[in-house]
Amino acid sequence: MDNRNLHDITVKVEAFPGMPATAAKLLPLLDDADSTPAEVENIVKYDPGLTANILKLTNSAYFGIPTKVSSIKQAVILLGWKRLVQVVTTICMSPLMKKAVPGYDLRSGELWRHSIAVSVAAELLVKALKIPDADEVFTAALLHDIGKMILGSFVKNDLAQIQAMVTKGITFDVAESMVLGTNHAEVGGQILHKWSFPAELVNAVRWHHDPESCENTCVLSDIVHVANAVGLMTGFEKAGEGTDIEPFGAVVDRLGLKAHHLEAMAEQTLQELEKLSDLWDMQ
Repeated sequence: MDNRNLHDITVKVEAFPGMPATAAKLLPLLDDADSTPAEVENIVKYDPGLTANILKLTNSAYFGIPTKVSSIKQAVILLGWKRLVQVVTTICMSPLMKKAVPGYDLRSGELWRHSIAVSVAAELLVKALKIPDADEVFTAALLHDIGKMILGSFVKNDLAQIQAMVTKGITFDVAESMVLGTNHAEVGGQILHKWSFPAELVNAVRWHHDPESCENTCVLSDIVHVANAVGLMTGFEKAGEGTDIEPFGAVVDRLGLKAHHLEAMAEQTLQELEKLSDLWDMQ
């Protein structure tokens, strides 16, 4: 391991762009019991481009709203303000996460599509398992691989060494840690911490490859861990770290899942993704 890599990675985390301004204003509302739909509406209604994309996504087949939504106020009423915050976060993160990522061999849009697939799978898991108070799972899943945006160039420089370890049966994230002193999940957690995300959400990203190491056994980490595997099972998009990622047996057991549940979840995720075609070319 080269300590210079770790220093340079830390510098890049500190220099990483702040969260998109609108998302930064909205996300704290999820943790504020006194927040109101009107606050959400007031934050987004003066941004015409964002408003247009919110209405486009809200009217997609994914949400299945029978009537045409023509205003932010109507979207808040029909979706619920917490759901609308998730929609806005998705739209705001799109330009950043659609970029190509070197090192992981991810072309423009591939990381983004994988992230959406994992988000959809995570929501289906929460619904199927009837897990309460899991409003943040979509955002955690959406951002689970954001660390690759920083780590990609470092992985590219040492890819031969990392791949050699992977061929010997070492997982990609562990190989990253052995070579670089950190991995994309840890870097992702650092980014979310910098953005002042709640600790549970930071941990979900930080430990999505190793939820057993998450202090106090984080349910969100378990969900994102399994959803990541389900997202890859769909074959919808690659993640740039191999396609043979399987969830830990202990995590699957803890959630009360079986192999056939995951297969069915992958099929359902793929069906839901087909309803989100408008999202892929959204500007």
